[in-house]
Amino acid sequence: MGITFTELRENLKALTLSAMAGGLEVHLRQAKESGIGYDEFLLELTATELRSRSENRLNRRVREAKFPLHKPMETFDLNAVPELDIRLFRELAGSGFIKERRNVIFLGRSGAGKTHMATALGIEACRNNYRTRFVTCYGLVNELIEARHETTLQRLVQKYAHYDLLILDELGYIPFSKEGSELLFQVLAERHEKGAVMITTNLGFADWTQVFGDPVMTAALLDRLTHKAHIVSCPWDSYRLKQSLKEKGKQGRTTHANNGL
Repeated sequence: MGITFTELRENLKALTLSAMAGGLEVHLRQAKESGIGYDEFLLELTATELRSRSENRLNRRVREAKFPLHKPMETFDLNAVPELDIRLFRELAGSGFIKERRNVIFLGRSGAGKTHMATALGIEACRNNYRTRFVTCYGLVNELIEARHETTLQRLVQKYAHYDLLILDELGYIPFSKEGSELLFQVLAERHEKGAVMITTNLGFADWTQVFGDPVMTAALLDRLTHKAHIVSCPWDSYRLKQSLKEKGKQGRTTHANNGL
């Protein structure tokens, strides 16, 4: 390629345009073969850099979010949950609720796909460059109690306050101690109207006292969380069971087809 190519690639690296540097040789070859102009060549080269940065940013956001499983939007079968308000779900996928600092609460029985939907929307938030954190309610409470004992509680509360979207999974599965309830209340109160919260729960609002214990604190928490919130009701039968039966059906058809060969 010559000394000019080498210098150009080194200059791109020095400018931290690593994707452009890496793709320079291929783009130069393609430009010569197709005879495109300098403007088109430069456009393609810069587009490569932008795509690379977008992918790296998404990967970084997803790692920071700590999703238990990678379940993007395309893996959720909307046909399996006809009762879902699809218009609202697609609206939430645009992440506008995060910009508006509005909360989202998924209400439904175990297996309804609430965690799957919350994860999918969380990944979309990462795609839209919002700082996101996924954690189970029980896991967060344990982390807060440990931080209090180590005198790092305030630092941890501030850390959770600064995420654009905080996803709290499985509220209601395990009751909290009085200390745990108060600490979780502290985190949510700190985020009130400062950042979006997404919650999945198997309990109706009237039953939240079972988890938090104190009816006065529960009422105050519900008042904050439900203010201008999107409430997504999930009354259908188990989404997980439907998907398992669907997969077994596919396997059965494959087995029959193979036996027929």
